[in-house]
Amino acid sequence: MSEVFGTLSGGTPVHRWTLERAGVRVRILSYGGIVQSVEVPDRWGERTGSVVLGFAGLDGYLAHPDPYLGALIGRYANRIAGGRFPLDGRTYALAPNEGANVLHGGARGFDKRVWDVVPVEHGVRLTRVSPHGEEGFPGRLEVAVTYTLDEAGALRIAYEAVTDAPTVVNLTSHAYWNLAGAGAGSAGGHELRVAASRYTPVDADLIPTGALEDVSGTRFDFRRPRKAGSGYDHNFVLDEGVTDAPREVAELYDPASGRVLTVATTEPGLQVYTGDHLGAPFAPGDGIALETQHFPDAPNRPEFPSTVLRPGEVFRSETVYGFSVR
Repeated sequence: MSEVFGTLSGGTPVHRWTLERAGVRVRILSYGGIVQSVEVPDRWGERTGSVVLGFAGLDGYLAHPDPYLGALIGRYANRIAGGRFPLDGRTYALAPNEGANVLHGGARGFDKRVWDVVPVEHGVRLTRVSPHGEEGFPGRLEVAVTYTLDEAGALRIAYEAVTDAPTVVNLTSHAYWNLAGAGAGSAGGHELRVAASRYTPVDADLIPTGALEDVSGTRFDFRRPRKAGSGYDHNFVLDEGVTDAPREVAELYDPASGRVLTVATTEPGLQVYTGDHLGAPFAPGDGIALETQHFPDAPNRPEFPSTVLRPGEVFRSETVYGFSVR
């Protein structure tokens, strides 16, 4: 089901699509590929409110773009140091939007674009062409992202991209989760588990140093569930690395509602951001982002898993958000 959600200043309509299956209801916007809401039952079978942070109207997203609430992120999720990267002997200058660095694709990344949307079985398929030079990135990139609900009510996000020139690609979803419900207060009491024995330490600008450090004995050890707390905006190095099919890498549990979120992905990294800098109308810590990804600044770090995409290749990635109770 689709409906008009709002209109941009130039007159372009923004549509909202509603998916529903197995007791789960998800709403997707054509603007930014945003996951506006996700409604799932609690342990008593009640489905009240959304478990992702979002706005009721388009104006909220336009007025508060920086948190990237629920948005589809690209061309490059996370940070690229210095707003530039080398590729095949040439250095590409991007459009910095966080000091000297580039965050989430630049000033007008995929999160601020209107996507073409068509229905598919149990979901929707979003497409757009990112022209050569958009935000400084090389190559004409054709992107397709498919959101579906499977028979168990899990939200599956499948990403595909092809290019006509060598480029770099890193796509993710920036949903903030609060399993007690958006507006229920801090999500810091949720219990988090991440299948990662290492993480990438960062400098003062949240740029990876290049090291892969052991989590043992540190506050980054989530191999066994514990309270998420606060103070995290870090990439975790998933133990299985890149895989052909999604494998479970994380779990988030809210003891109050009984809701459980599982994250499965083909990606090698997971950015855990505890929402410490969320602002009005939300408060710091109101949601936790679990962003499946390749590593931040990988275009400048040849020792990290490569994010280079070349003509004739197909970028593919899949992440599955599953829901249950206990």
